[in-house]
Amino acid sequence: MSTQSWVIERLGHHGDGVAEGPVFAPMTLPGEVVSGKLEGQRIGDVRIETPSDDRVRPPCRHFKSCGGCAVQHASDAFVVGWKQAIVETALRAQGIDASYLLMHVSPPKSRRRATFSARRTKKGALAGFHARGSDAIIEIPDCQLLHPELMRGTELAAVLAQEAGSRKGEVSIACTMTAAGLDVDLRGAKPLDGPLRAVLGDIARRFGLSRLSHEGEIICQEVPPAQSFGRAQVVPPPGAFLQATQEGEAALVADVRAALDGAGKVADLFAGCGTFSFPLAEQAQVHAVEGARDMIAALESGWRNVQGLRSMTAEARDLFRDPLRAEELAEFDGVCLDPPRAGAEAQVRELAQSDVARIAYVSCSPASFARDARHLLAAGYVMGPLRVVDQFRWSSHVELVTSFSRPSA
Repeated sequence: MSTQSWVIERLGHHGDGVAEGPVFAPMTLPGEVVSGKLEGQRIGDVRIETPSDDRVRPPCRHFKSCGGCAVQHASDAFVVGWKQAIVETALRAQGIDASYLLMHVSPPKSRRRATFSARRTKKGALAGFHARGSDAIIEIPDCQLLHPELMRGTELAAVLAQEAGSRKGEVSIACTMTAAGLDVDLRGAKPLDGPLRAVLGDIARRFGLSRLSHEGEIICQEVPPAQSFGRAQVVPPPGAFLQATQEGEAALVADVRAALDGAGKVADLFAGCGTFSFPLAEQAQVHAVEGARDMIAALESGWRNVQGLRSMTAEARDLFRDPLRAEELAEFDGVCLDPPRAGAEAQVRELAQSDVARIAYVSCSPASFARDARHLLAAGYVMGPLRVVDQFRWSSHVELVTSFSRPSA
């Protein structure tokens, strides 16, 4: 197989360079001339013949082998522009132009949750992230992405794999930082029995874990793994969603509160455990709606133990199949939306028929957001400035927050 040359034209959504064909080359940048051997649609054995001015030395020594980051070889300024362009492209595909606020980028070593992979070996166990384009596991002792407290999870993951993993299988260890220690949920391990339960309890105490769960079942809870949402302390169920960084969450919360400032009664839809519900309850009455009953239970428990907020109610409801209808929305003058990647199409169609004056929309998918935004704009809403939020530094993941309002309001 002969070596060929290509000019990289752009970056794809996953961070690979794209040349004419299209063919894809990892760890390349637009404008670079590269050579290598074509393997299907991918260029193997990539050699940079003419580097881009935006190319930098990756800050992490694991970058070339680890699959956890995609664009550490690019300057910070380039990554900011690339991520904003992902949002702009998604909006233009729906015929939407937007104005933009300053982008938030979470700092290095700030990720407070991660899922480690681990596997038993003949000499012990191996724990870390998957290698780039492979199911092999790479150790990451000098990771520049994770908070130092979260990095303790790699040692823990190896111990859990050695004690609870099968010879051939891989275990996943979801770790989340709390003020009381790591909150850990073990998945893919051996079936739980009495001896394994005792072993896991000993490991939890040895590592000072706040909580250890096995497939969502709590094995040991020394101190409740509470998270702070506004003034409230909430204990999420094992494995529950949490914003990736405290800095990113603060940026999103600030923009949501600003978008709904002055609203007297707010519906927080896809509320989770109350990331936005509790801060909003400092300025409005809040009705929180979430499909997962265990998350609603956690939210309600947090509400019962906090003082100084406006009234709050909660409801477990599948907003994909059973969105709040336009007539139900009539009692609210503000709505917060924070749906998963699929977006909130059914709920947005009801909002489009409603008289809700203000909407704050938080999204982790520019494509589904652009689709939903088109429906709201067609119904007469006006979109405010949009902020791109980068909590997943050096990855291809993009989040955003913006507002919609009815001119008559």
